[in-house]
Amino acid sequence: MVTLETAENALKTIYLGVVSNQLNIGVNPLLARIEQTTSDVWGNEIRKLAPYGLNGGVGAGTEIGPLPSAFQNQYVKFVSELKNLYGTINISDKAIRSSSHSAGAFVNLLNAEMEGLIKASQFNFGRMLYGDGSGLLGTVSAFSDSKITLDSVKNFMEGMVIDIINADDVKVSKARVVYVDRVNKQVTLSNVSEYTYAEGDKAYVQGSKDNEITGLGSIFSDSATLYGVNKTQYPWMNSYKKDSVGNISDSVIQTAIDFMDETSGSIVDFIACSSDVKRAYQEYLGEYRRNIDVMELNGGFKALTYNGIPVVSDRFINDGTMYLLNTKEFALHQLCDWKWLEGESGKIIKQDANSPTYTATLVKYADLICNKPNGQARLSGITGKGLGA
Repeated sequence: MVTLETAENALKTIYLGVVSNQLNIGVNPLLARIEQTTSDVWGNEIRKLAPYGLNGGVGAGTEIGPLPSAFQNQYVKFVSELKNLYGTINISDKAIRSSSHSAGAFVNLLNAEMEGLIKASQFNFGRMLYGDGSGLLGTVSAFSDSKITLDSVKNFMEGMVIDIINADDVKVSKARVVYVDRVNKQVTLSNVSEYTYAEGDKAYVQGSKDNEITGLGSIFSDSATLYGVNKTQYPWMNSYKKDSVGNISDSVIQTAIDFMDETSGSIVDFIACSSDVKRAYQEYLGEYRRNIDVMELNGGFKALTYNGIPVVSDRFINDGTMYLLNTKEFALHQLCDWKWLEGESGKIIKQDANSPTYTATLVKYADLICNKPNGQARLSGITGKGLGA
């Protein structure tokens, strides 16, 4: 007979490993290339000494002259708080009891819940990788009949639960996304009739405002600091950025690659772009009758290539944008891998208060650190035939 204890054992021994693998490798090609480590984690913070520049103890001299003076490596301390990443499944008591006498039915129930959790977690974790840590999904421009019009709906998906926060940083609504109209950039919400929205209100995943990992948006932002380091004092903390690029070409890409190689010794090994930029690049290659080479990446992903460097598109990258990255300089520092949140006596399934439902929550405490921000590049304002130019 299937019981809660059976479900506990299944979640701990069977599903945890599968889910961890899917969330560590299967989220997107970028995460699959980034090292995940427990090093440099101290309490609830990541404290990392990042080297920069060259060791100063090198020089030439005469046969009997003095040796070069010794100068140690230069370091700057990065400090970042571990971010709390959660994923929760919910099963009703009725569903458990109705499948208690059928192991197959119970397995199907758990499989459905876990697949839903994996899908939602992959979506949100993939979005965070390219975000700026704020958790911002979009900005409201209009509201009518339970529909909000936004500047972009790239970050939205049916079923998401979101917070709407006004200009005074006050949450005015918590609602679930019913439908995303990607043509008109509108999102239909549930249970919003009692709320008043205004232009400029901002949408976030529930409870996530300013709590997400330090994604590429933070690394390439114009903020004065990164990982607690002043970028004016340490200019090498600024990444390479070129705006209003225009038509995409091999020359544009190679110019950025050469600049990083010559100024920071960074070797680009991964290129990520929006889907419209990928189409523009494909048309550029086709116009010059070049073969479009494809490679398979870790995690089963496929990518175009530029001189052997994978070129992948991602839905969460802003239109007209391309990132050129040295992924060896990134690491996801974590307190531990994905674990079930345990209560008393090690129980991971608990009954919701005043509700005939049970929940179990996956948790990971981590943040993304880039050791060499000036070894990364962003090209934006890219145009081309694939973009309608």
